[in-house]
Order: sequence, then C-alpha cells, then structure tokens
Amino acid sequence: MKKSNILISAFLLLAVLILSRSIYVVSEMERAVLLRFGEIVEFDVAPGLHFKVPILNTVRKFDGRIMTIDQRPQSYLTSEKKALVVDSFMKFRIKDVAKYFTATQGNEAVASTLLFQRLDSGLRNEFGIRTVKEVVSGERDQLMNSLTAQLNTIAQEELGLEVVDVRVKRIDLPEDVSESVYNRMRTERERLARELRAQGNEVAEKIMATADKDKTVIVADAYREAEIIKGDGDATATATYAAAFTKDPEFYDFTRSLKAYQATFENKGDILLINPDSDFFKYLDRSKLD
Repeated sequence: MKKSNILISAFLLLAVLILSRSIYVVSEMERAVLLRFGEIVEFDVAPGLHFKVPILNTVRKFDGRIMTIDQRPQSYLTSEKKALVVDSFMKFRIKDVAKYFTATQGNEAVASTLLFQRLDSGLRNEFGIRTVKEVVSGERDQLMNSLTAQLNTIAQEELGLEVVDVRVKRIDLPEDVSESVYNRMRTERERLARELRAQGNEVAEKIMATADKDKTVIVADAYREAEIIKGDGDATATATYAAAFTKDPEFYDFTRSLKAYQATFENKGDILLINPDSDFFKYLDRSKLD
C-alpha cells in the first residue's frame, strides 16, 4: 500500500512539473518567440496563456515597451569644419520579433550598441552637410525628423526595430573652443560698449555746446533788452527832470543844494576850505535870504 502511494505521489509530482514547464504566459508589455532546438517555430507569440513541449520548445521574451538609448555626448564636424559636442537620445521598440531575435539574439545591449552606431553615423552625416547656425536653430527640427525617418527604415530592415524618435538634448562647443568663443564675445561686447560710450559722449558734447550757445544768446538778448529798458528809463527820467526844472528852476537849485549839504556834512570830522562867497553857501547866507 505504501509503495503504491509513493508511486502515485511521484507521478503527480512529475505531472505537475511537466505541466509547469509546459505553460507560459506572455503579458501585454512583452514580445515573445517560440523556439524548437534554437529554431524559431512561432515568430510573434500573442499575449496570453500558452502551452509548449518541455525540453523540445523554449520561449524567449523581450520588453515590448518603448526603450531609450542615451549615450555619452559625441563630437561632430559641421560643413564649416567646426566641432560641436552633441548630447542626443533615441527611443525605439521591437517591431519584428523574429528579425530582432535573429539580428541580436534577443540581447538588448547588442541592439542598443548597433542602434547607437547607426545613430552616430546618421548624426555625423547630417551635421556634416549643415552649418552651425542651421543645426543649432535654423534646421534643427528638420534634421531630427529626417534622421528619425532614415534610422527607422534602416533599423526595421536590419534589426526589426522601430525608431520612434531621435532628439538632441544639447549642443555645445568643445571646451577649448568655448573659451575662445567666450573671449571673442567678451571682446566684441567691450568694443560695442566703447562705441556706445563714445557715441554718448559725442551726443553729450553736442548737447552741452548747444546749451552753452543758447545760454550765451539768451544772456546777450536779455542784456540788450535790459540796456534798452534802462536807456528808455533814463531818457524818461531825464525828460521828467528837465520838465520839472523848467517849471521852477529856483526850487530845483534849492533841492540840489540841500542834497549837497547833506552829503558834505554827513561826517562831522571833515574839514572844508571853501570861499564863503561861493555859490555853495548861497542858501546858507541869511543876508541873501532876507
């Protein structure tokens, strides 16, 4: 009895083992091929639950999602023979599972290396027919679209891969060239700054010269008008004095004498030697006044 139980248990264990090795699952995110002694018998296994013959069949699964190649920046020459350091990346996915397996044995590292080699050649060719300005701004989108289409055609034919997108993250000049360009840019900016300062000084000099000229003209005009007004005032005053003197000459002489006396005797310490009979004392002589 015990021997039969052992045989049944061994049979069940063997059946479970064979069954576990006969069933496999392919998810929606995977691509798979079914092999018989290393030869492909089913090229693109659909997602789901499947059966295989143990030992006779093997299954190889690959990532069916979009993958990215992001290599180190590489140096490329433009049509002007100027070196640029380009940092780029590529996105791809498996299109033809059988061709991909045949070309790379399902090794993702091998696929990435082969794709990068083609990307490197494509970038070198595209940069070689364009100037720095074109690859930096003018035709950058056109370059990327053209390169994506070319690489997609080559990758599908040779590797069974679909190139989804190729992009350039950054374009730099080599370090030694960058320093030279920076120095040249700084020199150019300094030259432009000197020119602007010189132009500003020239404009300032013109403004100051114009202001000085306008000042001189304004002062001269003001002085001329002031002299004219002063002359008119003096003429009016003289005419007024003359009219007043004509009306009463005696009173005019009297007031002039009083002003003279006031100016003469303002300082009591002064000594005057004058003839008493002179006209200066005419209005101080009481006998004449009487």
